[in-house]
Amino acid sequence: MSKSKIKVLLVDDHSVVRYGIRSIIEKDPQIQVCGEAECLADTYTQAEALQPDVVLLDMKLPDGDGVTGCIRLKSITPGIKVIILTAFADENIVYEAVKAGIDGYLLKNIEGKAIVKAITDVYGGMSIIDPNISHNLMKIIQKGSEVEQPLAPQERNILELISQGRTNKEIAEVLFLSEKTVRNNVSKIMKKINVTNRTEAAMFWSRQKSLK
Repeated sequence: MSKSKIKVLLVDDHSVVRYGIRSIIEKDPQIQVCGEAECLADTYTQAEALQPDVVLLDMKLPDGDGVTGCIRLKSITPGIKVIILTAFADENIVYEAVKAGIDGYLLKNIEGKAIVKAITDVYGGMSIIDPNISHNLMKIIQKGSEVEQPLAPQERNILELISQGRTNKEIAEVLFLSEKTVRNNVSKIMKKINVTNRTEAAMFWSRQKSLK
């Protein structure tokens, strides 16, 4: 492999998607796909072994999410560039990705030439946000300037149990609380961390633990 080529690691749990992206980006003589992965665990292993320049990372994977993956990749492979390629355009997800240090955020309906350009631009040191979601940047900036409310010990315990898939009734039994108290606490926690459902809350807590 030529040293002048940009080494790219493709991460998506659908082989057809990986094949399609690979066939598009390898038309550029400066880009070489050095590996493929379908889950985060395999991504970390390949990133350490292959030392790619850029990782094209799906947001939703069988063993985690792209934001968590970005945080871990940046810690185990300093200097690596991470582009999230996803169907999710929600501003909260974009915000979490920006906080995690992503170098690019693209939607999967992007044209092939734009993916190639994004890879070369990010490799060159630029940050890229898909133009279809760039209108959310102001909201992202505003959220970034807000003071985040710290979580109380009991709230952290509840989040841990939510991440384990426990119901409110089960959480109440574990923490010796009434189910109503747990329900009220869950609502307060979701508002505090700016999520709308238990899945997003679990993803948030997973990222918080990965930063420790």
